[in-house]
Amino acid sequence: QVQVVESGGGLVQPGGSLRLSCAASGFIFSRYSMGWFRQAPGKEREFVATINWSGASSIYASSVKGRFTISRDSPRNIVYLQMNNLNPDDTAVYYCAVPGTAWGGTSASTSTYAFWGQGTQVTVSS
Repeated sequence: QVQVVESGGGLVQPGGSLRLSCAASGFIFSRYSMGWFRQAPGKEREFVATINWSGASSIYASSVKGRFTISRDSPRNIVYLQMNNLNPDDTAVYYCAVPGTAWGGTSASTSTYAFWGQGTQVTVSS
């Protein structure tokens, strides 16, 4: 079955960096785009970044563009989210997501994604 497991979250000071990892299994990873979303307390889950099947195309939420970078290591079935210059507004649970079909493109819509990890907490605080 499809499974994604996030790791790499933690507590970081404003201006700091973290790299999240998402290990995927149970599907042909190289045929699927992948997405990162986040959910802060009391807020709806929101799009962060997505990368297409080949890694050649990605899109970002305006709030993270220029600070976050999504990448993938297809031979290892891992997708990464490098987060730099973090600020307290980035505090949230971060989720890795897999589309419901092997579409391969990029989408910021939550409804595109059918499989989700358990999330990893990122807290930005001094």
